[in-house]
Amino acid sequence: MYVVAVALALAVVFGGTDQYLGSLSGHPWATDVSLLSAPWLVLAFLAGWTQREPKRAALLGFACTAAALVAYGLMTLSPVENAHLTAHSAAAFVRSESRVVVGGLITGPLFGWFGNRWRIDRAWLGALAAAGAVCLEPVARVYAGQAIRFRSVWMTEVAVGLAMVIYVATAARTSQISARRHTT
Repeated sequence: MYVVAVALALAVVFGGTDQYLGSLSGHPWATDVSLLSAPWLVLAFLAGWTQREPKRAALLGFACTAAALVAYGLMTLSPVENAHLTAHSAAAFVRSESRVVVGGLITGPLFGWFGNRWRIDRAWLGALAAAGAVCLEPVARVYAGQAIRFRSVWMTEVAVGLAMVIYVATAARTSQISARRHTT
């Protein structure tokens, strides 16, 4: 239960911090960081990785994504942003972010499950999906007409994604070799 509580607390911090970064007008690169989508997938993946059972992993991926989205929304509607939380402002926020919320509530459990499959079986496709999302997000954003403005942000995301891909490939290969040795 401790791991779940820590994962949820970290998800809340992640969501609030992500929104806060977007409000730092003195650091415009922070807005680009705040608008990245792939870290949200990695959040769910890592949450799922902490669990031994697939169902619990999917549920925790969902819960962490939901907690991060709530924290993001609360920060958006907070006095820090010169806003006031009311039923009307909360409803307007949910409507304006409905695609993000629905997407997050679908990908949260999926990537949570991917994290569990990586932990238990070194199932590399889900881990590669998470790594690929990080690596390829800058390209996808160009094609979506929402290019990342700061070169340092997109280069860092690509570099982190490539490092993740290399790690996944190496760990999966090592796991396969080890499994073969134990069966022969």
